[in-house]
Amino acid sequence: MAEYKLSINGKSLTVEAEPATPLLWVIRDTLGMMGTKFGCGMAQCGACTVHLEGTAIRSCTFPVSAAVGKKITTIEGISEDNSHPVQRAWIEVQVPQCGYCQSGQIMSAVALLSKNQKPTDQDIDLAMQGNLCRCGTYPRVRKAIHLAANMMTHEIN
Repeated sequence: MAEYKLSINGKSLTVEAEPATPLLWVIRDTLGMMGTKFGCGMAQCGACTVHLEGTAIRSCTFPVSAAVGKKITTIEGISEDNSHPVQRAWIEVQVPQCGYCQSGQIMSAVALLSKNQKPTDQDIDLAMQGNLCRCGTYPRVRKAIHLAANMMTHEIN
């Protein structure tokens, strides 16, 4: 095992793991941060989405050794009190059904809005296409992203 210093949610943390250990297992099993979910284990469903340097990545296939020296943000790091506009929009639109995929959905939506403050339906569909929802909440996801974009625009101005 090797020792890795990680920056997660603004905190510097040291963990021991094999170099190829998926970042997801370090986040969940080693650090006990359970907001990020395991879905398919093949980077196909998006349930494990976290941010690496602000970009949405699939942590189930991303090796911990490649995360050293980079800023990692999990769903726990978006806000401590669900005050992020995307979280507020998710609640207002009542996006979740079973909820399992929602942390990954929110992380992808936050990454989208950090790069595109006025996404079109096409932009949203493209950015969110790697996040699967067994419950079919896609129309509400799109509506919540538009609402969050509107909130962010009005809060900035």
